[in-house]
Amino acid sequence: MRNNDGETTLRLRERLAIRAFIKTSEYDRVISNFLEKEQVTEASFSLSLPLVTRLRYGENPHQTAALYGNFNKHFEKLHGKELSFNNILDLSAATNLIGEFEEPTVAILKHTNPCGVGSDADLRAAWEKAFATDKQAPFGGIIICNRPIDAPLAKAISEIFSEVIIAPKFKSEARAILQKKKNLRLIRLITSPAEARSTVDVRSVCGGVLVQDPDTANQVPQNAVTKRRPTKTELNAMLFGWRVVKHVKSNAIVYAGADRTLGIGAGQMSRVDASRIAVWKAEAAGLSLKGSAVASDAIFPFPDGLIAAADAGATCAIQPGGSVRDEEVIAAANKRKMAMIFTGIRHFRH
Repeated sequence: MRNNDGETTLRLRERLAIRAFIKTSEYDRVISNFLEKEQVTEASFSLSLPLVTRLRYGENPHQTAALYGNFNKHFEKLHGKELSFNNILDLSAATNLIGEFEEPTVAILKHTNPCGVGSDADLRAAWEKAFATDKQAPFGGIIICNRPIDAPLAKAISEIFSEVIIAPKFKSEARAILQKKKNLRLIRLITSPAEARSTVDVRSVCGGVLVQDPDTANQVPQNAVTKRRPTKTELNAMLFGWRVVKHVKSNAIVYAGADRTLGIGAGQMSRVDASRIAVWKAEAAGLSLKGSAVASDAIFPFPDGLIAAADAGATCAIQPGGSVRDEEVIAAANKRKMAMIFTGIRHFRH
């Protein structure tokens, strides 16, 4: 080390001064946010987050981007290239989705939308259920499992091209199989999905930001609004679909069985179109919707969406309710001997 008699360079002093200002401003922000919350004034909003890493680019190559916060507290990259901006968005969406499930579950996502979700004590079987929902969309997607990935699951996953695989642990044989793909990113989820979830949802808009609590509501009333109550199998299918549809871009429709998705329609301007796409996806995958449950993230504004689901083979439905035409929708369900639950909770995802 060069001896400079204890002197510092101007550049070093500038860097230290900047770090000092950042630290004191963060301290002031915490105090002001606390006092403001105590007075319920909400006159301002601010965040101060440390830089995690600068990314190669943003959503597109012409956009600059960086990651801030405590991301590395929750995720550890075990193998592969650095995560991209879009990888991180998908990874976050996958983590939030898998947090809905306690049973062994595998989920596949693309552009933050679920492609398929399956649950089974046998992880390979869970994968087959998830992958069967849509065998085309997962190409270049994100796969997440809430159990340590074993060799049989790793072998099955390795047969398709994926960008990122996330799990709480990769068993040694599984890791050896997956690491043969040098560009595949293996990510260990260090904490639980609940711990990794952000405590605030911030979205940029013209001239400012929108701030809201994250959508963590998961309690579902189980009282039927139709003449026929759901069977236990139907109820399980409805609840499975409801946990998934919450994470699908609106307008969202999910057809599900008790342990798997069967058809997913995402991001449509019309709810009945979302239903038609989900039915088409199921047909293309060779999956029958007979006896399935249909889950809708928001109300059926007209009976047509429910009728389309019944025509496709669904025998039960779960939706928020609250439409001025609820009675018409209920009547359509009764006419077709469908069971239906109103949750009283909407899950718009713009």
